[in-house]
Formats: sequence, structure tokens, C-alpha cells
Amino acid sequence: MSEQIQLESIKKHLDKTLTYSEYKKLVGDLLKENKSTGFTQNETYLKYSKLGFSRMNRWEKTSKLTAEQIETIQKVTKKQTWLVITEGWCGDAAPVIPIMNKIADINPLITFKLILRDENDELMSQFLTNGGKSIPKLLSFNTEENDLLFTWGPRTKEATDLVAKEKAEFGKLRDEFKVTLQKLYNQDKGKAIAEDLVNCLKQSN
Repeated sequence: MSEQIQLESIKKHLDKTLTYSEYKKLVGDLLKENKSTGFTQNETYLKYSKLGFSRMNRWEKTSKLTAEQIETIQKVTKKQTWLVITEGWCGDAAPVIPIMNKIADINPLITFKLILRDENDELMSQFLTNGGKSIPKLLSFNTEENDLLFTWGPRTKEATDLVAKEKAEFGKLRDEFKVTLQKLYNQDKGKAIAEDLVNCLKQSN
């Protein structure tokens, strides 16, 4: 996929982006109506959305960045927007989004935005993972310089390897595996996620 085409798609969708607080309010308001974000509305997606919202609030309070990571973030000199494609029901997004927001808060050159996948299929289709519309997907770019800096997602390398193994063995992600994946995130306390993202920043600066 041409980087120029990807950047043009990003530019076309910038008016549909949300700030972190706007995104949280949207998910929370929909939950009050027993709805989730996205085109699929059923009990399963509603359950995952409730879980995700609760976990996102918890990760806001519990995830921490190391002094070394903070120093690296502060040294970033490239102005950039971090746009994450996501949905409220996405289990992998719950720990990732608050950490992304914390990183962006440290450096004023990083602007953090979110956009919903289902309503923006054209954009999602430009950033597939192994042919699939996997989320969360982070796009780091500078439209003023017409520069796509990096993409990340939907998971850390360790989590990606576990998912690949699960799919190879069972052909899908079983409910019990999703619990295992959440335990991995909880035990790690977001360290691998933060390290992945900070490394992306370091390499693109």
C-alpha cells in the first residue's frame, strides 16, 4: 500500500476524530443506553464494552511509565498526531489507550486522537494487519510534512505470538484464551505496551 495513499486517507478522516475525553464520554453515554460503539449491537458486544470501559478506567489509574521512558518521550522533537483506530468493545484496546494518552500528555508535540473503526472502513482498509481489520491500530503521522512516521498494533509482540499460536491450534480465539490474555496484560502492568510505543517513538525521532 502506498504511503501517500494512506496519508490521503488519514487526511480525509481527520474531521471524524475524537479526543480521549470525547471518546470516553461517547462510550460511557452509549453504555447508559445499553449500547456499544460499532455496527454490531448484541449482548456479547455490550458485555465486552462494559468490561473494556471498566478496565480502561482502571488502567488510567494503575499504569505507569518509567523515568527512562518519560525522558525518551520528552526528547521527541517531531511534531506528530497519534490516531488510534478502535471500538469500545475491543478488549486489546482497554489497556493500550490509557497508556497512549499518558505518553501524549508528556510531550506537547504529540497530539492524541481516536477514531471508530466501523464508521471509517475506508481508513481501516488502508491499515490492515495480515489482511484483517485488527484493532487497536495506531497511526503516527505529520500531515504538514506529509509524513507517516510509524504504525503499531493491535498488540505487543508477546501477545501477538500468543494469539498466533491460539489461532493455529484452535482456529479462533476461545473465551478462555481472552481471559488468559487479559491476565497477561494485568500481570505485566502495561510495561510491554509502553516499551513498544516508546521504542517506536525513539526509532522515528
